[in-house]
Amino acid sequence: MPLDAPETEVVTKTRIACDGGGGALGHPRVWLTIPEETGFVDCGYCDKRFILKGGRADG
Repeated sequence: MPLDAPETEVVTKTRIACDGGGGALGHPRVWLTIPEETGFVDCGYCDKRFILKGGRADG
C-alpha cells in the first residue's frame, strides 16, 4: 500500500511553528527555521514540509 505524501504549506516567513494541528491530537509545538540554501524545512514530528514562498523550493 503506497504512503500518502507528507502535507506541505507555503509560508512567507523563515521562522514558523508547527504543532501538528488537531489540538490534543497534534504534537508539542516546535519552532523551525527555513534555511536559504534549501528554501524548505520538514517538521521532525509530523513530516509536514514548509516551503518559503519565492525561495529555492517554491516552484
